[in-house]
Amino acid sequence: MNSRDTVLGRIRNALADRPVEELPPVPEVWPETNPDAETMAARFAQELDAVQGELHRCRSMDDARAKLRGLMKEFGASAIGAIDGPVAREVTEGLNGVAWVAGDWDPNRIGQLPLGLVAADYLLADTGTCVVANGTSQERLMCYLPPACIVIAKTDRLREHLPAAWKEIGPRAADPALCGEFVFITGPSRTADIEKILILGVHGPKRLIVLLVG
Repeated sequence: MNSRDTVLGRIRNALADRPVEELPPVPEVWPETNPDAETMAARFAQELDAVQGELHRCRSMDDARAKLRGLMKEFGASAIGAIDGPVAREVTEGLNGVAWVAGDWDPNRIGQLPLGLVAADYLLADTGTCVVANGTSQERLMCYLPPACIVIAKTDRLREHLPAAWKEIGPRAADPALCGEFVFITGPSRTADIEKILILGVHGPKRLIVLLVG
């Protein structure tokens, strides 16, 4: 037996006689305080504004529909692209010029849309982030290619932070029967690669507009 074996043997013997210690509990990095909807809405508005996003509070879906018409007029848009879904259908009811994205659309067609409408599955209050589930690549590109992205969501979609939403996101992400991915949108696209000057709209929408209903 050489000196190396002797040292390793002493270490093994010492560890064998050492009582087993329980691991410390995993620290809760983001504790859940369960704030009410209005508190989360105020935090979401603050964080969204910090990243140059725009929030419009709408008392009802009728108010949101009127705001959507106003945005189309502001952009001079006769048409708007949208990801099909219950909330998107509700807010565009009676609205002319709605094009529902389909699986045969190519990226050029999506990029030519002046406005894109998507519904958020969750709104994360602590970062002003919109979480959008996309089942196809065309739906995912709707979050990126139109120069302005309009997100519609009701106040019951507000969550305190990502860990608070993970109990809902996790099972959906793990379900083999579902395809697609979640897109996390935090403000309009921006970069500061050149001389640290902030430029919006380089890699995605130049404007992010959130219509929060309720």
